[in-house]
Amino acid sequence: MAAYTFQVTIDSADPHTLADWWAEALGWQVEPTDEEFIRGQIAAGNASEDDTTTHRGALVWRIGAAIRHPEGLERAPRVLFQRVPEPKTVKNRVHLDVRTGADDPAAVVERLLAKGARHLHDARQGPFAWTTLADPEGNELCITH
Repeated sequence: MAAYTFQVTIDSADPHTLADWWAEALGWQVEPTDEEFIRGQIAAGNASEDDTTTHRGALVWRIGAAIRHPEGLERAPRVLFQRVPEPKTVKNRVHLDVRTGADDPAAVVERLLAKGARHLHDARQGPFAWTTLADPEGNELCITH
């Protein structure tokens, strides 16, 4: 059997705004939109204007937005933010652990709190410590070295 690749998909109420938040939080890039492709899909009858919206002045698919590591998919999996109608109501069963590398985790936490994250709790296990936050839509993430 071959080894598979994957992307991480996060349900959200406002995928484009949340993709912007996460791209800035991680130092990643929002995937650029291809307005010509979208217009071609509408012209061909494969999509309608209702399937689109405008975000930051660009025509985008309404249902989602993605981010990727600046060094490409070989470095880290793509993260897709997918529009869903229902709000988040319970704790996530899966979350992202963000490793800050040489950056001070406390400074990263403060930066994300200033950008709309919410502090949930701090934890420690042996020599390892982390801070659990929630993004602006309530999705959990942990900040650690």
